[in-house]
Parts: sequence; C-alpha cells; structure tokens
Amino acid sequence: MSRIQKIFLISAIVFVAVGLLVAILKANYTVTAVQVDGNEHYTDEEIEAMVLDGKFGNSTLYYYFKYRNQSIEDIPFIEKMEVELKSTDTLVIHVYEKAVAGYVEFLGRYLYFDKDGIIVESSTEQMSGIPFVTGLTFDHVVLHEKLPVEDESVFKLILNITQLLTKYGVTTDRIYFDTSDHITLYFKSARIYLGTSENLDEKINKLQYLLPKLNGLSGTLHMENYSGDNETFTFQKD
Repeated sequence: MSRIQKIFLISAIVFVAVGLLVAILKANYTVTAVQVDGNEHYTDEEIEAMVLDGKFGNSTLYYYFKYRNQSIEDIPFIEKMEVELKSTDTLVIHVYEKAVAGYVEFLGRYLYFDKDGIIVESSTEQMSGIPFVTGLTFDHVVLHEKLPVEDESVFKLILNITQLLTKYGVTTDRIYFDTSDHITLYFKSARIYLGTSENLDEKINKLQYLLPKLNGLSGTLHMENYSGDNETFTFQKD
C-alpha cells in the first residue's frame, strides 16, 4: 500500500469515526426536556429562551460545560440561575429570584424593593403579582440602596400586607399609605380603608369574603374600626 493510500485510508477512518461520534452525541445528548424551578416572575418558556441559545444543536454537553461552575446573572428580577445536567437529554434550570416586596413609581420608572426597602430593580414595566405602593414620600432614589422614606418601619408593614394578601388569595391593584401610615387597598373603582395595622390579619381575612359583593361598585368600604367577629362595615358610595 502506497503512502498516499495509507493517508487516504487513515483520513477516511478518522472522518467516519468523527461522524459516528457526532451522530452518537446528537442522538443521546440533545436537549429534549427542560425543567425549571424557582421562577415566579417569568414563565418556564421565557426562562428556557434565556438559557438555551440553540448552538451545537442544543447539545446538553455544550450547556453543561458552558454553565459548569458558572451562574447566569444580570437578568431583571433574578439573582442568578444555575443549569444542571439531569440526564443525557434533560436540563434543570434552577432560578433564584430577587425577593421583591413591592414597587413604587419615580420619574417614569418602577422601582422594585425588598422587605428592607432596598431597591433591587428599576424597570419601565409593571410586573404582575407584585403590589404597587403609593403614598410614600421620597425625593431621590439610588439602586441597591434603601428608599429614603421618613419611617422605615413601613417596609415591614408592606411585607406583612403582601403576605396576608397572598395567604387569603386577595389581589389588590394598589396599596396606599396616607401621612399617618393608614392603609387603603384599591380594587378597580372600590377602595378598602383598613386604617391602622391593628387587627390586620382579621381585616384581610374578612375582606376575601366581602370583595365579591363590591364588584362593579364605586366607593369606600370602611374597615378601620374592626374589633371583632360580629363587626358590620359601612360602604360609602362615590
């Protein structure tokens, strides 16, 4: 066998071997399933689109080595994301979202803050499922610093309100605080004046049963004087 024939034979063997390897990898290491956990603000499909770029035929090995010991950051409302290779054809994306208690509006932007009042995100979009808070007074903001309000205890109160709303399955359009930190919840054209935070758990518990009766009404339901189970509430029409 001549030298040229040997080179040709070796090249052919290498070519076939590489082709077989690629075929094996494509058949066994192509992403066919993606599992997402920890996400609330983004859908599974949105998270998947952020992580998978389609390179190398969506090879699981490619994503394994791309994100090995490296988290995904710099995505709004997300602290980080980690990618795990669960099997040869399945990826698991672990999402760690920023803890958001509410948001305020300032100079045309929406500022999202955590339970301590620290601004974790600035956006031009309003995210569903996060309460819009109004009535707080401040004249400047700095990303990753606290909202400069006079009474910082209001952030603990906001967190308490949002947790109770979630607990009782109540979704409000807006939470308003007056100058005395008295609370008003907005539901379309109806307003619920809760007053102080006293008996807040009981008030919101009662509210979940009262809201259906207010559908389509415009006015204020007064719950500020609630003190017991046999309480009656006054609805003042606009």
